[in-house]
Amino acid sequence: MRDLNRIVVVGASLAGLRAVQALRAEGFEGDVTLIGAEAHSPYNRPPLSKSVLNGDDDVSLPGAEQLDDGWLRGRTAVALRLAEQSVVLDDDTVIPYDGLVVATGARPRRLKNHPSGVHTLRTVDDALTLRAALGAGHDRVTVVGGGFIGGEVASTARRLGLAVTLVDPGPYPMSGTLGEQVSRWLAGHHERHGVELVPGTRVVSFDGGDRVTAVRLSDGRTLPATLVVAALGVEPGTDWLEGSGLKLDDGVVCTSSLFAEGTTTVVAAGDVARWPHDLYGGTPVRVEHWSNANEQGAVAARNLLAGPDAARPYAGIPSFATTAHGARIQTAGLPHLADEERVVDGSPADDRFTVAFLKEGVLVGAVAVNAPKELMRLRNGIAARASLDALTT
Repeated sequence: MRDLNRIVVVGASLAGLRAVQALRAEGFEGDVTLIGAEAHSPYNRPPLSKSVLNGDDDVSLPGAEQLDDGWLRGRTAVALRLAEQSVVLDDDTVIPYDGLVVATGARPRRLKNHPSGVHTLRTVDDALTLRAALGAGHDRVTVVGGGFIGGEVASTARRLGLAVTLVDPGPYPMSGTLGEQVSRWLAGHHERHGVELVPGTRVVSFDGGDRVTAVRLSDGRTLPATLVVAALGVEPGTDWLEGSGLKLDDGVVCTSSLFAEGTTTVVAAGDVARWPHDLYGGTPVRVEHWSNANEQGAVAARNLLAGPDAARPYAGIPSFATTAHGARIQTAGLPHLADEERVVDGSPADDRFTVAFLKEGVLVGAVAVNAPKELMRLRNGIAARASLDALTT
């Protein structure tokens, strides 16, 4: 462990919490300051679009109760002074550091006009506000974006008995993430559960003054809407780092060991980090899912303590899981890198199947629908850079 006396962690969600825990577990006895924009304790985000909307408020995150007096609640970092090794907060407080963990996550994308009745979903307060709106007597919910948040909201709204219209720019929901065969199955699965799909078009604006009355689509149509969930994806939380000297390109550009490129005292983790993935030949990736933040926060903290020369590359296999109308969809690896996809187990007609994604014959990703054991087998193959033939022999 190199000689560091004060470490600042900016971002008090999952990656930041895991970083603080790892620092203490590794025996770091210096000062740790955790800066979090929310007043809440760190909490689990995946339930926000599922169980919280359905009335369950349990978003507890193990370890959050261990945070000590070094946690600054409700404070936002507004600037990084790299040369001075300090972070500036929204109240002009300047926090010096010897080592810095950037874990500021991501924020929802928004259209320019955003009247009342249009909701985004990122925080527990967002979820509670949306839950109240879902129970306020609306007949229909219009969901903009068919990604995992949009799909989960659509599924939850149907379970609550509301009509749902889902607008997505792709031919099928999540086609860029799940591949053609799974996304085509997902479209049919949504429709069989009463979701009205509007594919191949984007929402370009919202009608209404103080409150939304309709959504305008890029193909010229207008859909009446009084309750809208804008699930347009997220952008990495790097605004506060503009002009700092850090290299920014769809996140904080890092080395394979998560040090911000060109630095020896700054690491990044979670949704905000973009790093070359050794498993994929150094392809730069930025991963926005729970498992990545959970693992990467700890690795980044340990590497910060070790220093760049002794740091270990982070090569965790990206993965996430989602549910849609009771079906469990799991992914491993990076399916979008593939030049071929094959159903290797089960059948879409049975709502239980697995698709392998290959690049030049080597496994790079997998998606499973209600088939967790098969996904684990393919995940092991991805880690081993195996071919399908090698996996079956």
